[in-house]
Amino acid sequence: MRHLERRKSSFLTMTSTAVLIAASVTMAAPAFADDATAQKWIDSEFQPSTLSKADQLKELQWFEKAAQPFKGMDINIVSETITTHEYEAKTLAKAFTEITGIKVKHDVIQEGDVVEKLQTQMQSRTSMTAGSTTPT
Repeated sequence: MRHLERRKSSFLTMTSTAVLIAASVTMAAPAFADDATAQKWIDSEFQPSTLSKADQLKELQWFEKAAQPFKGMDINIVSETITTHEYEAKTLAKAFTEITGIKVKHDVIQEGDVVEKLQTQMQSRTSMTAGSTTPT
């Protein structure tokens, strides 16, 4: 059971990260954090890592470059209330904004509310969020 919980948590983290990345590529605006900003996040939050700090910096520089056409735009994300998503909303969204220049508003709400919000968007054919994450 514990193995399944870890696997589910890992999947949710990957899903949330993929949503943020996809949203930045499809919706957002240019990124110009300097290397010092990226390095601050590498040193203070993104450790330990399987990547070296130099490789992490290269990856974050790629994010900066890929996000340039979208700098200054806003992305809205909605996820259900779990610890992983609370961390993403409070910490990773801030890092993403500082590194890319794309503002992320990550709402963490109850799962039923996530479903209702997405159904409303589909029925009204309006988009209030770039993505969502819910357990499968």
